[in-house]
Amino acid sequence: MSPIVTVLLLFAGLSEAAGRLLPVVARLSGASRTRVVGLMLAGAIVDGAVFALWPLTAWTLAELVLPTASADGAALGWTPSLAAPLLLAAVLAFPLLGPLLHLILMVGVGAGLATALARLVGVSWWDAAGCVAVAGIGLGVAVEGVRRLVARLNTRRAPEPRT
Repeated sequence: MSPIVTVLLLFAGLSEAAGRLLPVVARLSGASRTRVVGLMLAGAIVDGAVFALWPLTAWTLAELVLPTASADGAALGWTPSLAAPLLLAAVLAFPLLGPLLHLILMVGVGAGLATALARLVGVSWWDAAGCVAVAGIGLGVAVEGVRRLVARLNTRRAPEPRT
């Protein structure tokens, strides 16, 4: 992966983390800046890694599921033109700014990945789109599960009354 693609994916991850974390932080009182910045940086790394894994997961899924897929040893990866729309998609992740716009743009990014995957492994666009969609949904569900687990572990519980 080229350095520019890595930077694009990290910025997209930071933007996605900010879009998901800042509305939650706005409702909390007394959240320290250090903790918020730490959570945003951790979220940026996790979301950037999920974005980076999306094409590789789709390519692997195509190789496993589709009998006609053959990539001749080349794996699908991000290019700057494929990764750049992720920045805009991540900015639109703010819950009140446009979940529908975010979804539409992510579908557009997925369509670009499906086109590249179809060309790489020699399958129809619809088969490639299915692999990209399943990979994206699977990664999204996995990272949402981790987010909920982290939120549950970081929630302070009220002390139980002593009797």
